[in-house]
Amino acid sequence: MTNGSFKIFILDDDIWYSELLEYHLSLNPDYEIKKFHSANDCLANMHLRPNVVTLDYSLPDKNGAEVLRRIKEMSPDVQVVVISGQEDVATAVDLLKLGAYDYIVKDEDTPERLWNTINKIRENVSLREEIDHLKEEIGQKYDFGKVIIGNSDAIKKVFNLMDKASKTNITVSIHGETGTGKELVAKAIHYNSPRKKAPYVAVNVAAIPRELIESELFGHEKGAFTGAVSRRLGKFEEANKGTLFLDEIGELDISLQSKLLRVLQEKEITRVGGNSVVPVDVRIIVATHKNLAEEVKKGRFREDLYYRLLGLPIQLPPLRERGSDILVLAKFFIDAFAKENGLGRKHLSPAAQQKLLSYAFPGNVRELKALVELAVVLADEDTIQEQDINFSASHTDKDFLAEERSLKEYTTAIIQRFLDRYDYNVLLVADKLDIGKSTIYRMIQSQELTVK
Repeated sequence: MTNGSFKIFILDDDIWYSELLEYHLSLNPDYEIKKFHSANDCLANMHLRPNVVTLDYSLPDKNGAEVLRRIKEMSPDVQVVVISGQEDVATAVDLLKLGAYDYIVKDEDTPERLWNTINKIRENVSLREEIDHLKEEIGQKYDFGKVIIGNSDAIKKVFNLMDKASKTNITVSIHGETGTGKELVAKAIHYNSPRKKAPYVAVNVAAIPRELIESELFGHEKGAFTGAVSRRLGKFEEANKGTLFLDEIGELDISLQSKLLRVLQEKEITRVGGNSVVPVDVRIIVATHKNLAEEVKKGRFREDLYYRLLGLPIQLPPLRERGSDILVLAKFFIDAFAKENGLGRKHLSPAAQQKLLSYAFPGNVRELKALVELAVVLADEDTIQEQDINFSASHTDKDFLAEERSLKEYTTAIIQRFLDRYDYNVLLVADKLDIGKSTIYRMIQSQELTVK
């Protein structure tokens, strides 16, 4: 919000009239007013950064339109209110086209009209400042180091890629398990990019019914289908000049993939039920927990769209591969939850820390947050004990060694567990277990392993 003085320049060669305007406007103590009787004198003081200039259209040394043009060239944000002794509609229209905020004819009501106009300008300036402040806060909120908490080498690599992505318009594909923070990364890239003042629009492809996704993305015209009672803009148009985040892109029906590919290639959309082409300028960020390369091999994802979307790939590491970041994140979530709920500071006992470090976190960061917030509530004192940390029964691994199995059975069970965990990505599992991919394929073919 604008606080303190609000600077107004009065430019009028009529000394008596300029003093009249000054007297009327000075009734507001927040207004700092300076009078000028020549255009050159006023222009020479534009470095003082007035908020508003009232401009007499008929000046002896310069044409009013020329003065308006010069003011706008020097200070585009300054609002100019033209005051003229003649009611000429054509002149008024021309001046408004040049950037004048208002055109007021000199008469007995001029001071009151000017007062109201400047009040509106001040309200708009305050609103704009508030919006800029909020955008700055958003930018700070999505500072890379605040979006993803951690110091591990894996996270530092992610920071480096996010920084590169934010400096260009390259398409970004974010990969990672559920709960690793894919949308937070997308937002951080947007709010640190040159497009940060334009819209950020997110679409969860998996959450939209198949029959509605085309309309959701590209919009529709009135009467395009039953229930289309009016024209509706799609997400591409909403995100124009900004960023469109397509989460779970691997769930997009293959029948729509060709339409999405065409939009990305041509940079234009056609609304459902329409014929006109609408150009769009959108930066695309996609995310998925699936291995799209495998989806291409299985015929569930178009290869040409895959390469179009690949762009700069960012692989978010699962929490179990981030080492001591688990404790850094746990402390962050504990402190935030305690502060939000007016509780005293809590800390983890050594046994509680070890319990967290030994857990695989299949739900990743999202699961850790829920887990430690519950632990804060359960803890009787300032120290969170081991028993305060309760893992989900559905996520707790069985103790393999408690069962009597053959070495082959253990091997099969381990490979199956890794296949389930990594969405049946054979190449990734082979790399993590340091075994040949042909071994896994052979076990799948013999039905020793199952792939959904």
